[in-house]
Amino acid sequence: MAEILFPALFVLLALGLPVAFAMAISVFLAITFASNYPHLVVVKEMFAGLDSFPLLAVPFFILASEIMTGGAVTLAILRLAQAFVGHLRGGLGHANVVSSAMFAGISGSALADAAGPGTMMIRMMEKGGYDRPYAGALTIASSVVGPIIPPSITMIIYAMQDKEVSVGSLFMAGVLPGLLITLLILLANARVSKARNYASGQPMPTLAEIGRIAFFAVPALLLILLVVGGIRFGVFTPTEASVIAVFYALLVGMFVYRSLHLRDLPGIVLRAALTSGAVLLILGAARAFAWVLIIESVPQFLAETIISWDLSPIVFLLAVNLLLLAFGLFMDPLPGVMILVPILAPISFALGIDPNHFAIIVIVNLTLGLATPPVGSLIFVVSSTVKLKPSALVREMPPFFLALAVALLLITFLPFLSTWLPSVSGF
Repeated sequence: MAEILFPALFVLLALGLPVAFAMAISVFLAITFASNYPHLVVVKEMFAGLDSFPLLAVPFFILASEIMTGGAVTLAILRLAQAFVGHLRGGLGHANVVSSAMFAGISGSALADAAGPGTMMIRMMEKGGYDRPYAGALTIASSVVGPIIPPSITMIIYAMQDKEVSVGSLFMAGVLPGLLITLLILLANARVSKARNYASGQPMPTLAEIGRIAFFAVPALLLILLVVGGIRFGVFTPTEASVIAVFYALLVGMFVYRSLHLRDLPGIVLRAALTSGAVLLILGAARAFAWVLIIESVPQFLAETIISWDLSPIVFLLAVNLLLLAFGLFMDPLPGVMILVPILAPISFALGIDPNHFAIIVIVNLTLGLATPPVGSLIFVVSSTVKLKPSALVREMPPFFLALAVALLLITFLPFLSTWLPSVSGF
């Protein structure tokens, strides 16, 4: 079945089919031509992949993100980012990066970062004298931190595939790597801004002005502390945290910022349902795909083969980086996690690699695929919002590709970036 499964998947992806349909159809073809299993097993496995209580956190976090993406919340975050870094050279670019990092703690999604505050910052940067392709490329790069800074949908899915980690430990493990990526993208923007003489966006605000802006943004940013802190101190589980996040978002939107009204809720729920449906369809198809791999003993074969090579942990991690970067060129992070983690995580554990460290390496690698051609989702989201060809955005990406590559190497060679916070937090 595996001899049919992989060629069928690559052909279907090359033909432009959505990832979920490509995986489901490739499983159907493998069963049809290389087994005696009934075709109903495809549907059965897809439903089995969704029959999980922890998975309820995904649609609730998506709903909380949709509620919190209202104009007042996004504006509060953008104003706070500008207050901190807007006066520096390339200040609007810096504000773009900082606001993406802040918004990552609310949305948990790279695409939401790019489509929300990213779109607003592109318009502001263009008015401030920045080239539109550069503003779009910077938004693509800064949005990468969406699934890395907690809360993160990708981390929830990862924890379901690897029993050596928990959602709480991954949330803590992602904080420092996410901040590192943000810092390196800020440095890249500073270098480009100096070379192109991009001016600051505004004069330096007074401490009183910063205080007022920060006070206005506090209710939005408290969602991060509520979710991560509640999980860390055992007040609630990640699934419960997602429900609490929805009620908190409603409270803030309706009674604090007063930008959310009852008439807005049907549209918000519909958008969240459509997004959740797309995500869950991918997860169901990935479960059926992974079932074929397990039936064919592919994970066991690969694990035994790689262990027999007697690789050192660092050589294994470098090889994994190359594999995942190549995989991420053609596959979104969620199916990548569903397919590859059951294969690679046991090998890394056998080699003595910290599970949280390995998890962050996997998540960062696969997330980088969102920003790389030929099928990087972030490129096409930003391309559609700024009305530019994807090639124009890609031409502006090299400084950010370099920053992201340096971040990946540092995360790989410095395990404490991923293990220190989980350790001191009791995970």
